[in-house]
Amino acid sequence: MHSGDIRQQLRAARRALASADQKKAAKALTQRLISQTYFLQAKHIGLYLANDGEIDPHGIIQAASSLNITCYLPVIDRATNNSLCFAEYNEKTELKPNKFNILEPFITNKDCRLPKDLDLILMPLVGFDREGNRIGMGGGYYDRTLAFMKTTKRDAPKLIGLAHSCQEVSSIDRQSWDITLNLIATEKQIICAKPR
Repeated sequence: MHSGDIRQQLRAARRALASADQKKAAKALTQRLISQTYFLQAKHIGLYLANDGEIDPHGIIQAASSLNITCYLPVIDRATNNSLCFAEYNEKTELKPNKFNILEPFITNKDCRLPKDLDLILMPLVGFDREGNRIGMGGGYYDRTLAFMKTTKRDAPKLIGLAHSCQEVSSIDRQSWDITLNLIATEKQIICAKPR
């Protein structure tokens, strides 16, 4: 099956989840993730605001705030327009829709933090497999932003995909530019990626 077809099917599946099921899944994922050592020891976390049926990390944001962990949202880099930087986020942050109508902090580039300066990046996804491969929305923003990780041996940022368990697929064809996840967190479990 063509990757575009898989993407459409998986997006439809997550959007089809009832609101109560969405909330229950987000709560279960949050409880699972916020007890992990790598979360508790983090100081700077990149994450996202849920859109298009993505599992909602709002509870993670609240937990991070109570632990004095600084949260950051992705912002389309105005200099390149094809990669992301990360801007500090809290309940007082002014947000505006980007070109995809996704809310992001209203900032200048000087207010951006580079991904290499984050401890964790919690990433949205459309589909995943247990080897850490991810199907995103198709724009390649995270892959371009994190391309430095292919050439540097770094422990940070740790890349964690957040998903509903129904978004798992048996195998995703990895492209040369794809950046793999370290972990995938769902409402049912945290999966340690085992790359081929």
